[in-house]
Amino acid sequence: MNGVRIGLIGAGRIGAAHAETLVRRVHGADLVAVADPRPGVAAALAQPLGARGETTAEAVTAADDIDAVVITASSTAHSALVVAAAEAGKHVFCEKPAGMTIAEIDAGVAAASAAGVVFQVGFNRRFARDFRAAHDAVVDGAIGQVRMLRSLTRDAGEGPPDPAAVPPWTIFTQTLIHDFDMLNWLNPGARAVDVLATADALVAPRLKSSGLLDSAVVVIRYDNGAIGTAEASFAAAYGYDVRAEVLGSAGMVTAGDAAASSMRLHDASGRRAATARSDVALLGDAYAAELAELVAAVQERRAPEVTGADARAALAIAEACIASIRSGGRAEVDPGVLA
Repeated sequence: MNGVRIGLIGAGRIGAAHAETLVRRVHGADLVAVADPRPGVAAALAQPLGARGETTAEAVTAADDIDAVVITASSTAHSALVVAAAEAGKHVFCEKPAGMTIAEIDAGVAAASAAGVVFQVGFNRRFARDFRAAHDAVVDGAIGQVRMLRSLTRDAGEGPPDPAAVPPWTIFTQTLIHDFDMLNWLNPGARAVDVLATADALVAPRLKSSGLLDSAVVVIRYDNGAIGTAEASFAAAYGYDVRAEVLGSAGMVTAGDAAASSMRLHDASGRRAATARSDVALLGDAYAAELAELVAAVQERRAPEVTGADARAALAIAEACIASIRSGGRAEVDPGVLA
């Protein structure tokens, strides 16, 4: 196979970023079509990039000139789109979460396995150079036995423009899902056993009574004895911030920084750093690398670095967090594994 012909479903913020990245930064990717049900939206994104616009997902999954589908639609539609694409014989890249429940992720994995197609999930931090270097240090034994881990996500700005529209449990299923995957990845071979979660509406307290949770901390116990913490906030005035830390028996490794570059300005006001204001700005290289991995996996006929099993493991922690919040105590993580 030469170039991988790609159709993208969902022309929102992240879909637009992925479309641009595929065309301008991913060797071997050929963006053929973009689909979005909103009138004119897909065409407006696709045509300047040399692709065609479609108004239905079916126009992409059923197209003979498309090899792989990149799914960036609403999270609640992910599972059905993964299944539809796989059953049509298309390779699949799906933004996180790959499903809203364990059963939905299992359905996507089963469909991809039955069709013999690649199924990759968008955990972008695994492809950021500093996070990958931290993972490699852990695997190489540079810090000894993993004892404690930490991962955090803080969204830039003052919070969601319409916090009342944030779906229930979003902080666990769509924000901290990245941190759960990162903790699993930085503690290779270990399985999350149980969690204790606490969360509140600290950014928009007026909406607490309606169920909004915009700030959370989770403690995760692993079967190798390690303890992990995951933290998230929907608002960080200083910029978009993602970080990780692993403490081991022989040392520590850290990764991540909100700084947009390594430049620091020292003046009368002190030491200053420019910070990134979005995930795309901070992790642009990682987004390009994960999409390049999709192309490579398709061309080399192999499993991608991030699979449906990884998506399942992260969502299992998210589901346990929801159970923990409801009960006020610890909740076990689903120990099930994919068949």
